[in-house]
Parts: sequence; C-alpha cells; structure tokens
Amino acid sequence: MTTTTRLPHTRWAVTGGTGLLGNNLVRSLVAAGAEVRVLSRKAPRREFAGLAVTEIEGDLDDMGALRRLMEGAECVVHAAAMVDIRFGDRDRFEAVNVAGTANVLAAMPPGARLVHVSTVDALGMRSRAEPADEDCAPQPHEAGVPYVDTKRAADGLVQESAADWIIVYPTYMLGPWDWRPSSGRMIVEIASGKGKLAPGGGNNFVHVGDVVEALITASGQQRGGRWIFGNENLSYVEAWTLMAEVTGASPPLGSLPRWLGATAASVLDVVRAGGIREGDVNAASVRMSFLPHYFSAERARRELGMRQTPVREAVAAAWAFFSSR
Repeated sequence: MTTTTRLPHTRWAVTGGTGLLGNNLVRSLVAAGAEVRVLSRKAPRREFAGLAVTEIEGDLDDMGALRRLMEGAECVVHAAAMVDIRFGDRDRFEAVNVAGTANVLAAMPPGARLVHVSTVDALGMRSRAEPADEDCAPQPHEAGVPYVDTKRAADGLVQESAADWIIVYPTYMLGPWDWRPSSGRMIVEIASGKGKLAPGGGNNFVHVGDVVEALITASGQQRGGRWIFGNENLSYVEAWTLMAEVTGASPPLGSLPRWLGATAASVLDVVRAGGIREGDVNAASVRMSFLPHYFSAERARRELGMRQTPVREAVAAAWAFFSSR
C-alpha cells in the first residue's frame, strides 16, 4: 500500500527506518518524491536497498550523527525505540527510549516539525465496550514494565520541550516490510501451528499503510496534536482465528483461562528471580496479554481522515511479504 497523501514537507529525517512503521514510511515518502535521510546503525542496510535515501551511520547516542541526519530537515520522525515486553534490562530501555529521545530533541534544527512515534501502551486502558482514547489517563496495569514506563517518560520529555511537536500512538500494526519480523511474528507463529490457546486479552489492530498515511497527514497539523492510529478491536482469539484463515493454518482452540495465565506468570516470576534470563514468553508479556488493549481512533478518523483498511487485508499483506522471502 502506497500513500497518496500530499506531502506537507519535502525534506524528511527518520529514526527507526528499518522497523515496520519506519520502513513503510520511508518507502511512501520516497515514492512521493521526498528527500529522505535515515539513521542507520550500520550502513548500508538491506531495508533501504534500491531506495533513493541517504543513510547516516550512527545511533541515538551519537549527537554528531543526529545533527547530520537532521541538517536541513523540515520534518523529523522519531520512530526508533527499544520495543520488548519484559521486566529486565531497564537501563537499556532508559538509554534508548528516554535518553535517545532527549538527544533527538537536543539535535532538532530550528523550525523543523517533530513527529514523535509513541505507543498506545503509554496511554490508559478501558474496555472493549468503552475503548480508551488519547485523553485516557495511564493506570497501573503495566506497572514496572520498562518499555511502558520509558515510552511514557519519553512522551513527557516531548510534551515539555520547546520543539514543534506532535505525538502519534499506533496500535498493533500489521503489513509488509516487516523485516525482523516484529508484530508480524504473531502471524508467522500462527501459520506454523503454534497458536493453540490464545491469551485472554485483546488488542487494536491496524494496517501499517493506514498509519503511514495518517502520520504524513498529521505532520502538517497544529503543534501539540496527539492521535491514536488504530482500527479494529479484536480479542486475541478473534485475531488468531483471522490469521489462521489467511495463512491456511488451524484456528486456535480457545482462550487460555485467566487463572492459568496468572499461574504461569507467577511461575515465570520465580524463574526470573532465580537469575534465568527472560525469554519471549515471560511474566511481563503473559500479564500484558490478558489486558484489554482496546482503543478508539475516532479522533484520527475525524481530524485526519484516517483510512480504515480491513485488518484481514493487513494480515494478507504481511503474509504475502513473509511468503516471498
């Protein structure tokens, strides 16, 4: 999916350009004729092969690289972050998500617009019947999870800064160019037959192309704007069933009972306390998977005209990308 949105800016600088959102954004900007610079830890990167972009080698702790990245930029999109749900490595989360954002703010050129890419995890939660919005205050559901804590702290730095900023809050994005894969890993695992019992919670799912289009539109809006970029609220059973249908896999048998999830999380707490490094399935990720991550993108639809591509199409686009590799 390529955005047809008119570009509010010509010269763009992007951190996190190798990620799902960043890579789709870079591709859309290049296709629309923008001048794009991207921050790369090590150049050249396969994610930018064949694209007319300028790679600036460096990281978020390299002020010289950040200034070279942003030189002459009209819009800076800060999408780089350490994204992982676990209790350990708080210092690394702080260094990337908080200190890294502070460095981006310090390197911003005069007159440039900052689009700070946050996460709905930084907001509060309600329920599927009454989805959370941009003004929903954070609650202690995820207390102690470094990713959540540091993304909230980074949001605070941006809002307290003198920069010309906006903040966007994507939900669970799916689509092509998910190189790692990141969120698309859920699809890959369902396709491989691993999704027998889904967690008891749910999430809001959205096509990454819709997020890119809305982000570009938002970049030309008023200072201080905040928007959730999402689409369909689905329980994990519903989402996994949809993914199974698209990939030809067997659907899940049902939801994991809440009591069993709580027991598993407690056992994993003991494992971590014993000094064993957290895996992908850990106490934090299990607890988060039972929470109601249901959100409303009504403000983005109303103010930005955000497109709402069916999530089935997002899953199909992601699966086509994975299948072609």
